[in-house]
Amino acid sequence: MRQGIVKYNNIKAGLLTEEDNGEYLFVYDKDYVKNYPDQFITFDMPVRDMAYRNNRLFPFFDGLIPEGWLLNIAANSWKINKNDRMGLLLACCKNAIGAVSIHPVNPDTDE
Repeated sequence: MRQGIVKYNNIKAGLLTEEDNGEYLFVYDKDYVKNYPDQFITFDMPVRDMAYRNNRLFPFFDGLIPEGWLLNIAANSWKINKNDRMGLLLACCKNAIGAVSIHPVNPDTDE
């Protein structure tokens, strides 16, 4: 299982999880739901308490991953398979352009 903290404008918005069975789960943070109920990260995923589930990485998150020659550089630099979308997302999107960033969860600290 791999997880990434999803931040919107540097505020923890939720948690993205790739489960061991290959399914993806995105859950908005309870404080984020309470304090920013209208500030969704994408139109396809409005703020709510219920989790979003998908068999593939959600298109919004997949769209944050570099493409073309940047993807080649990232995959070669971090030795990540180009098909490992969650691995690329966790490696490349801490400082993504735009309001949303993804930060790997450190299992020792849960952050």
